[in-house]
Amino acid sequence: MRAAEDVDAPAESRGRRLDIPKNDPLDGAGQPGGARTAREARAHLHIPVSPARLCAEPAPHPLPEGPVPREELDRLRRLYRTVPGYVAMRDHLRRTGLLALCGEPGTGRAWTGLALLAELSELAGGGVSRLGSGIPLGLGIPHVTGAALGSGIPLGSGLPYGSGIPHGSGTPHEPGILPGSGILPGSGILPGSGLSYGAAGVEKTERGHGYLLELSADQADFAVEPLLDRLRAHFAGHEAFCVVLVAGGPAADRLLRGRRHAVPYEPPAAADVLDRHLTELLADRPTGLLETAHATARRPELAEALGLDEPRPGEAARLAGLLAAHAEGRLSEERLLEHCRSFAPDQARAWFLEAGHPGTLPAALPALRTAALRIALAVFDGSAHGLMTEAAELLAWELAVTLDPQYAPGRPLFAARPGASLATARAVHGDGVEDLGDASVPVRAVWFEGRRLAPAVLHESWDAHHNLRGPMARWLRGLCDDPRPQVWVRAAVAAGVLCARDYLYGLVELALPLARTDSPVQRMAAATALAEASRAPEVRPAVNGLLRDWARGDDERERETAALAHGYGLAAGSVVASLAELGRIACADDGRTTSYGVLRLLAGTEPETVLTALTRWLRDTRRPRRDLALLTVLRAVTTRTSHLWGLCEVPELEPYAAWPLATAVLAAHPECAPRLAELLRAALTWARSAGAAEDALVGWIRRAAGDERQLTVLCGFLPRLAQDGDEPLDAAAATRIREVLEAL
Repeated sequence: MRAAEDVDAPAESRGRRLDIPKNDPLDGAGQPGGARTAREARAHLHIPVSPARLCAEPAPHPLPEGPVPREELDRLRRLYRTVPGYVAMRDHLRRTGLLALCGEPGTGRAWTGLALLAELSELAGGGVSRLGSGIPLGLGIPHVTGAALGSGIPLGSGLPYGSGIPHGSGTPHEPGILPGSGILPGSGILPGSGLSYGAAGVEKTERGHGYLLELSADQADFAVEPLLDRLRAHFAGHEAFCVVLVAGGPAADRLLRGRRHAVPYEPPAAADVLDRHLTELLADRPTGLLETAHATARRPELAEALGLDEPRPGEAARLAGLLAAHAEGRLSEERLLEHCRSFAPDQARAWFLEAGHPGTLPAALPALRTAALRIALAVFDGSAHGLMTEAAELLAWELAVTLDPQYAPGRPLFAARPGASLATARAVHGDGVEDLGDASVPVRAVWFEGRRLAPAVLHESWDAHHNLRGPMARWLRGLCDDPRPQVWVRAAVAAGVLCARDYLYGLVELALPLARTDSPVQRMAAATALAEASRAPEVRPAVNGLLRDWARGDDERERETAALAHGYGLAAGSVVASLAELGRIACADDGRTTSYGVLRLLAGTEPETVLTALTRWLRDTRRPRRDLALLTVLRAVTTRTSHLWGLCEVPELEPYAAWPLATAVLAAHPECAPRLAELLRAALTWARSAGAAEDALVGWIRRAAGDERQLTVLCGFLPRLAQDGDEPLDAAAATRIREVLEAL
């Protein structure tokens, strides 16, 4: 029997061969590895975070400066847990009079510094005082001829230090104060050979006394070592002790590389801190309350609400207070979990407050790089370290040229301590893999130490810092043009999350520029971002309306983006609605893009719904609909399942990710076999598609021959193609299939 002719088609098009597109609309980019990347991006960013704050709460008050009260030192002695290396730190401080603790804020550096000072000063008959971040001018920076350290004024420029000449900031420097040195004009710090901090109550350096000093975050790294040398000489000469707190960054790296006054600070275990504080808080309460608090701390829902691998000491102490209040009945279960969910957003807010006063370039670059690293890690959490680092450098460049458009920043070629910057983002690295489709390769992966940190950082940067949006949008658009799915998929998902936070801004700065480019990868990224944004119920109608206008418009790029977006089955609100839109688009499309969108839906959560629509289109009088059904079913037997990743989990297809989609659907959903057989039988018997269908079927069988499981599924399906009432399989097709089977 000859293959049926398409008698209702226009005469000039009858008999025209219907070929399967060789590639998807991305020309292959985004297929291998896209499934794993999309799954990881969803896992890291799909965690509820509190709504945008138009006005952030005021920053927490710093610890009071001046003498530390005795009752506070007594409490410290009861609660403090010695950290690794404590004895060595104490001996160094006793011997030299100075110790720099290099670590991140919130890790307990200040408590360790106070504990060291309290122990030594008690033996020497002195007390302990906090000095804040001020540094006495007479001790801070040794004289350097011709330039102000940290000011950005080049050596030999002829600009005398102390002249009050501004450099880039527009504000004259106070004579005698070194920009970037940490000296605060008007703070009560006076020049001289001894400490004079009248506002805090410390009049001079006292023998046997201990002083805690925190170095300002913008301290110039090259000024730190000479500063500490002067401080060491001063305190040793007065037989006093000083602990300097240095946050992670270039200054800490330089100190740790020298190893003269500095030690890396390792915080105590959070469990130990929590236990000590709970015991203190519930010491005079019934015994059962302490056991209740410990039991609550071990509950999975509390760990999920925290979203941190291990709280830092400061967070552990805060958590202890919440657990004690809950055990005593002063805090409900709901409020306890609500407070716990605020830990990660509070960390993100603190990070951006630190970066809120970066000064001018080039002095601001370290702070900008740190902020860029945290934002890049939010997008690339769990990915290869190299991808994340390169993305962070690209964002740092965008931030730098936004801060100072006339300055073109470079990149540091060598790091003082490779990997040390990860500590500033509460990140770690380890062994990981990246999926390349047919194979996986080992990579050095990097991730936050807490699953809630990534969305918290991304949302905080977007919601609370408007001027960050421009450079972030340009950065994400650039990443969306990278052909590697490990890059553009993550960037597109992040863009969608941000569009949902502020659709009006995200549409103009992210979605529209991506959709209207000539880059197929960027158009696919636009479709992915819009589909991702439509997860938010309040945004979905706007996205659906936009795609409807594009589908009915004359712009081919917008129409293609709409077809790709509907392939995720999210924007229209249901798979049925997305199929209806794709059916309309098919009338103005050659079928290449639209069939790819339908194919994605077939690999989604409702394959039977998709097959029902394809069967209906096959019987439609409109040729574009019939072609769409034929192209989709032919692509189903030639396209690998993992290449058709979506934005929804489809666990039933996971075991068959390497199989052709048709085989995977038959294995996971046997009830779909009759409709799939009807569609494939039509493709084999219609003249326009018969040749392509025969080639596809032969390749399908040959591929299954190398896998016993696939062959079993296929052998159970093939008899359905042989006979369908009065319409037997075309003889030529049956002969080719028989030849293939005999050759196996």
